Amino acid sequence: MKKWTAFLFLVLFWLTACSGVKSEEVQEQEEYQGKEKVSEKVEEEESTGAKDHGETKEEEAVPAEPVEPQYELTANWSIQPISDANPQVALITIDDAPDTYAVEMAKTLKEKEAPAIFFVNGHFIETEEGKKRLKEIHDMGFAIGNHTASHASLQDISEEEQHEEMVGLNDKIEEIIGERPKFFRAPFGQNTDYSKQLAAEENMLVMNWTYGYDWESEYQDASALADMMVNTPLLNHGANLLMHDREWTNGALGEIIDGLREKGYDLLDPALIKTP
Repeated sequence: MKKWTAFLFLVLFWLTACSGVKSEEVQEQEEYQGKEKVSEKVEEEESTGAKDHGETKEEEAVPAEPVEPQYELTANWSIQPISDANPQVALITIDDAPDTYAVEMAKTLKEKEAPAIFFVNGHFIETEEGKKRLKEIHDMGFAIGNHTASHASLQDISEEEQHEEMVGLNDKIEEIIGERPKFFRAPFGQNTDYSKQLAAEENMLVMNWTYGYDWESEYQDASALADMMVNTPLLNHGANLLMHDREWTNGALGEIIDGLREKGYDLLDPALIKTP
């Protein structure tokens, strides 16, 4: 009997021991699996959190607020302060861009920290090279204006053709730089009632100029042009300067910028001009 009792005791002890070992192994395995699950959960939460954080940033990204306008265009195409802004300013504008010299002119302006509007003709942005030039000028921070698709005289064409010259060009410009022009200049300064209507519908400011000389034969020389642009009696507060993408204008541009500043003029940022 004692032998059977001893035998049973040994069997029970062995079962208990095995059960305990198994329990410890299971416990260790469960603890390991639990740690893995916790680790996976943490990684998932971190990943999701990072993703959500990025999405939140994108959703919360707000475009820069428009600059409060400080100047407005007058009836004689000059620029005047709206309130207490500096009246002694001059606006640089470059027409017929981006032809041969526009990018180089933009680089000169950029180097001298001089803002300007580049008025674009559509026939200069039909090629990939032309599109690249336009984008490069825009990426340098310059305002882009509409100067019609083909430089046509708007008074000599139909309303349908005027629509294509203006709105069609805005569409092309937007495809290239991602925004529509805020300024419109008619070729030869020849607006029509319909072109003014279209400009208003497109939220563009119709802008001519106060003076310019670089199309006149006697000023198709860099030195002569620079002297005239700075020393003309037409230079007054709010002057709206017309220049073109031309070799001699390109050569004169740096001297014109320096000369205007020496006379006390600030070069006006187009972003400060009130537009529709």
